Amino acid sequence: MRTAAPPESYIEAFRQGLKERGYIEGKNIAFEYRWAGGRTDQLPELAAELVRLKVDVVVIEGAPPALAARKASITIPIVMASSGDPVGTGLIASLARPGGNITGLTSINAQLGGKILELLKEVVPNLTHVAVLGPMDSLLHDLFLKNTEAPARALGLKLTSLRFRGPNNFESLFRRATKERANALYVPVTPFTSPAHRKQIVELAAKSRLPAIYGTRDWADIGGLISYGADRIDMYRRAATYVDKILKGAKPADLPVEQPTKFELVINLKTAKALRLTIPQTILLQADQVIE
Repeated sequence: MRTAAPPESYIEAFRQGLKERGYIEGKNIAFEYRWAGGRTDQLPELAAELVRLKVDVVVIEGAPPALAARKASITIPIVMASSGDPVGTGLIASLARPGGNITGLTSINAQLGGKILELLKEVVPNLTHVAVLGPMDSLLHDLFLKNTEAPARALGLKLTSLRFRGPNNFESLFRRATKERANALYVPVTPFTSPAHRKQIVELAAKSRLPAIYGTRDWADIGGLISYGADRIDMYRRAATYVDKILKGAKPADLPVEQPTKFELVINLKTAKALRLTIPQTILLQADQVIE
């Protein structure tokens, strides 16, 4: 269950992870897919549907689907294929001992915010002010800003939070970023943006001449300057190990939540050229993919 439909590559990685453990769709395992079309208000009913179907495990991405699934059932195991800060959002008690019926993987670690700011600092000359775009009333966005305050101070950077309620807010937020002289943008992973919305944000960043870094590679694929974050395909494949253990009798409360071990850096040189930015060779050598 997810707020928006994931790329097919994520689903295929999950299926492949299960196949490697002996689960074949249509033979000894069945899937029920539920996407909320970007509308979080649909999540409670989708979760209730899965409970009525008496599924054995619910696999989710993101805090809102996890919260909806847990509210619908405190007994059906829930596996996070990815979640921002499951401790901070109250999903689990701790990474080592999650407790309750939720376990899986988190997409962030304590160093992620600092690494993102360091990348921007190396790429953007005279960087002083980074705008952070995220949804209104998002605890995860609040936690990210809080956890990034210290590395921002250490790098001499100002952070400004730009909150949207929907795509109608995007243009005004970019105008505000320009007015307040932000000279870079960070868009963390958020389940609230559809492919069309991501395209709109990337185009507005280009129009505003704001160098931007995004949380997943699909943004760089459509023209975003840089993406850096946990390798989602790897995480979905690893989520299959949790499902396997639970189906064999393990309890979510006893399965520690894993932090990301594999990160992915993608750089779009076409966008860099359009912004008249020179990406340092040291950064290019670190990249998993360079789009030319």
